[in-house]
Amino acid sequence: MRSTRPKAVQLLLSSLAALSLLAACGNVCVAGDVKAGRAKALMCQACHGLDGLSKVPDAPNIAGQPEPYLVAQMQAFKSGARKNDAMSVVAPSLSDADIEDLSAYFSAIEISVGKLPGG
Repeated sequence: MRSTRPKAVQLLLSSLAALSLLAACGNVCVAGDVKAGRAKALMCQACHGLDGLSKVPDAPNIAGQPEPYLVAQMQAFKSGARKNDAMSVVAPSLSDADIEDLSAYFSAIEISVGKLPGG
């Protein structure tokens, strides 16, 4: 069944739900294994890269995102609450441990901001 809500509204609602989960659980919500996540991330590299930086226009950069946020988003894809063609194929095959490990790995990637334009 196709939703009548615009994509922007759906994304906003998903993001708000994830942020409220993040605020509710703080830093004690997840405990994924970074090393196991790196091994599992090979399946993510075509879109997100091993560095967590988008390789295709529709994939977000996920490097350095908070671990609970990444867990919440992948669980939303797995449950079908959040929709994306690629993630709808990948997410259902992920166990809860896979989701935690992938989230731990991508959140552990250190990112930095270089010189901002116009500055």
